Amino acid sequence: MRTHEVIIEPGRAERHYWRDLWRNRELMYILSMRDVSVRYKQTALGMAWGLIRPLTTMLIMVFVFSRIAKLPGDPGVPYPLMVLGGITVWTFFSTAFTQISNSVTMNANLVTKVYFPRLIMPISAVAVSFVDFLVSLVLFILLAIWYRFVPDWHLLFLPGFMLLAVLAAFAFGLFFAVVNVKFRDVGQLIPFLVQVGFYACPIAYSSRLVAGESYYKYYMLNPMVGIIDGFRWSLLGGEAYFNPKSLLTSVIIIVISLSLSLYFFRKRESTFVDDI
Repeated sequence: MRTHEVIIEPGRAERHYWRDLWRNRELMYILSMRDVSVRYKQTALGMAWGLIRPLTTMLIMVFVFSRIAKLPGDPGVPYPLMVLGGITVWTFFSTAFTQISNSVTMNANLVTKVYFPRLIMPISAVAVSFVDFLVSLVLFILLAIWYRFVPDWHLLFLPGFMLLAVLAAFAFGLFFAVVNVKFRDVGQLIPFLVQVGFYACPIAYSSRLVAGESYYKYYMLNPMVGIIDGFRWSLLGGEAYFNPKSLLTSVIIIVISLSLSLYFFRKRESTFVDDI
């Protein structure tokens, strides 16, 4: 294991922050593996929960929204696949957002004992969401095989939409991570926001249903709309509804929010020890 000496001196953190972040990548890996192991530690089913949660949610939503509410899906796309596609990317985003928002408070003991770039904590927190995403993606593949549905060339765009989901989680999670250190009741607000967002996003329904409405331009201001629609479009092909304008809106909002959140995090991270 390679080691290096860090001399803490006035102004060093600012001058060498990003270099220190890279040098501490092993700590990032350790924290990531710790979060993954803690999530599934002493569970009888282990990672099978990553299959049970999206499968159960999909079955309930298909029954309620398709069988009872009679909401139409995208033409030519099996309704369960449409719903599961939305659940997969939303679960990834919501888990990453929640983990990032709680990353500093969850590592309070580490923050008060040793110097390291604090940005390592939210970055490492994304590992859990990636594990859940991979498990959910396996479920989607199995269901696609059941429906004999074969993805086409649109699948090449899937990594791009996943990257946008990661950036969206950081754009909003970094802000809440800072505020959560100062005001711990924010930790109670985060699950509520995730729950509201679940129904505000096109998960159990297609954006095609609201595309012609007068409020659609405001609906697109939700950055996850373009990401979820694009994610399903890359998995399900051209039959799935996708409006490029919503994607452009998502990119603009994410870039602006991420820049402000990153600046806010860097500005406040030196006060974490005092607030914790």
